Amino acid sequence: MFFAFIGFDAVTSAAEEVRNPHRDLPVGIIGSLTVCTVLYVIVAAIMTGVVPFAKFAGVDHPVSLVLQYAGQNWVAGFVDLGAILGMTTVILVMTFGQTRVIFAMSRDGLLPAKLSSVHPVHATPFFATWTVGIVFAMIAAFVPLNVLAELINIGTLSAFTLISIAVLVLRRTRPDLHRAFRCPGVPVVPLLSVGFCLFLMAHLQALTWIAFLIWLGIGLSIYFLYARRNAVLHGGTR
Repeated sequence: MFFAFIGFDAVTSAAEEVRNPHRDLPVGIIGSLTVCTVLYVIVAAIMTGVVPFAKFAGVDHPVSLVLQYAGQNWVAGFVDLGAILGMTTVILVMTFGQTRVIFAMSRDGLLPAKLSSVHPVHATPFFATWTVGIVFAMIAAFVPLNVLAELINIGTLSAFTLISIAVLVLRRTRPDLHRAFRCPGVPVVPLLSVGFCLFLMAHLQALTWIAFLIWLGIGLSIYFLYARRNAVLHGGTR
């Protein structure tokens, strides 16, 4: 269920490329979430009406299982093909979001300047795109899927937690900042977000936490050894 809703935040990483973020970002995020949630509920209701829910335990292809159960094996094959193609679109969206995050961090001096270089013709962060694509491919090739899934879980949940805390902190310390989009319901919404994210993180495996802490340590090392000294905010130049 968590993976069904991950990825909608990728819209926010393209905020600088949106003409009217104050209007378009809420519409894009909340609108797509609403449509997908309604579709998920309808599909789940139909599926559990055809196949008893207990039969879905441990099944990684529930929709095609329903079609097979109904005797529509040829349609089930198309569904499985669609699932594979759908994974490709998810990878592309997540890659897009990651390249924009790296581009912004590089521009602010937190990462090497090369990562914020823009293609002279297409005006896209091509070097960051190539870097992210190669790294993603290496991780996909050598990390087991179940391990990768849990690492994505804890990484995304920790990011959501920090962002929610940052909303609370900035509302108090920098109320003067211009905000093209304001989080509604502060402090209730950010506090609920932190609570739910920490609850989900608490149920992950110990090995996942160990890997997360190691990865976090690498990130903090990059920050204190390079990013903090070169950050534009701290007097670095670009």
